[in-house]
Amino acid sequence: MSMQIATTADAEAIASIYAPFVTDSAISFEDTAPTTEEMAQRIERTLQTHPWLVFKKEDEVLGYAYATPHRSRAAYRWSCETSVYVGEAARRAGVAKKLYLKLFETLKSLGYANALAGITLPNKPSIGFHEHIGFQLIGIYKNIGFKNGEWRDVGWWNCPLQQLSNEPSDPMPFAENRHLFQSE
Repeated sequence: MSMQIATTADAEAIASIYAPFVTDSAISFEDTAPTTEEMAQRIERTLQTHPWLVFKKEDEVLGYAYATPHRSRAAYRWSCETSVYVGEAARRAGVAKKLYLKLFETLKSLGYANALAGITLPNKPSIGFHEHIGFQLIGIYKNIGFKNGEWRDVGWWNCPLQQLSNEPSDPMPFAENRHLFQSE
C-alpha cells in the first residue's frame, strides 16, 4: 500500500469513489457526479495551490483526500477546507485517517494554520471520525442546502494545524513545493 500525490491518471478511480456520495446521498451538495474529465481538471487545478493525495493498494485507488482554499479573501489564506473519501470496500480500515494525517502534515509544512471540514447533517460516522482526529465543531449553517427533497444543515469543524503566529508567513503553493510531501 502507498500514499501518493494524485495525478490525472487517478481521475477515473477518484470519480468512481465520489459518485455514490453525489447520487445516493446528501453528503455532497453536487447534483451530478463529475465525469472523469471534470475530476482530472479538479485535480490539476487543486494541485497548483494545495495537496491532493491518493491511497493505493498496488495500482487501485482506495481513497483520496485533498485541501482547497477556504474563502477567496486574503485574510483567509492560512485556512483551508479538507475532504476525504474512501471507496466502500476500504472503509473502516484506517485509510481515511492515514490520508488526513499525511494531508495535515503536508499542509502544516506549507504554512497552513487551520483545516476546516463541512459535514452535511446528520452524519454520525463522519462527525465521529473528524472529532476522533482532532476536529472541533465551530458552528452550523441551518437549512443551507436543498438536496433529495429536504433542506439540509451543514456543520463546520476546525482542526488547528499549528501554533498561530502574529507574523505568519504566507502559505506556500503546493505546485512549487511538492518535495514537502513524503510518500509512504
